[in-house]
Amino acid sequence: MTEFRPSRFEILPTIVKNLLIINGLFFLAQNTFKGPSVSFSIEDVLALHAWQSDLFKPWQLVTHMFLHGDLGHIFGNMFALWMFGSVLENLWGSKRFLTFYLICGLGAALIHLLFLSYELMPLMKDYAAIFQQHADGGPYQADAMINFISKNKLGEPGYRDQLISLIRENPNDAGLMNKLFEQLTAFYQSRINTSTIGASGAVFGVLAAFVYLFPNTYLYIYFLVPVKAKWIGLLYFGYEVFFALKNSAGDNVARWAHIGGAIVGLLIVMTWNKNNKKTFY
Repeated sequence: MTEFRPSRFEILPTIVKNLLIINGLFFLAQNTFKGPSVSFSIEDVLALHAWQSDLFKPWQLVTHMFLHGDLGHIFGNMFALWMFGSVLENLWGSKRFLTFYLICGLGAALIHLLFLSYELMPLMKDYAAIFQQHADGGPYQADAMINFISKNKLGEPGYRDQLISLIRENPNDAGLMNKLFEQLTAFYQSRINTSTIGASGAVFGVLAAFVYLFPNTYLYIYFLVPVKAKWIGLLYFGYEVFFALKNSAGDNVARWAHIGGAIVGLLIVMTWNKNNKKTFY
């Protein structure tokens, strides 16, 4: 199958429609229950957290798929879900499409957690050295703090230099060391407790399946420029891989979740295509 030709096509099939509604309701709840006056944090409970975080709960592997950061985030994901997911649901049926969507989201979350765990290991090791020195009153506490601040880029460069100078000048000041320990602990906790939200992993799986099944279908960039789905898929996947490997500071996009969702989606559709020739021509 290389090009999608609709036959009795349902423009808003059941699962896609309900996913759009559920995501919309979650987004409404996120924006309703937030702010300093609200004691309950939806993100703390439902967003995906690293395994090392005290906030991690197993259900977050699923619930994070229904939370989004802002209007642009949810619109982009839901538009792609409708555009490509409607085709797949019409082709497969509701039950198979929902299974596919959830497995892609779960696979993306697990792959993201694996890479996140790897990225957090140096941070955890550096903090453990500080914690041990602070707890024991060890003589190398100042050195451990300087190492932590330098390697983990706490604050702006000028601020980091000031902190390091202050520590070097006052290595035996217990009051200063206690305050700095609290500050470094807060920084460490903020990094460990960073949350991940969005349906992008599952949606990338949907996109990968569409590209695999209909590689020669034309997609219109900005509704004007026709480009075959296979070229858009390859370019988009390459873009994600490039920035995932680059690992730029300040990049708050879960690139490995996108890549993981696409790989899981591709593996599933290739397996189904191999074992069910009557469904996939």
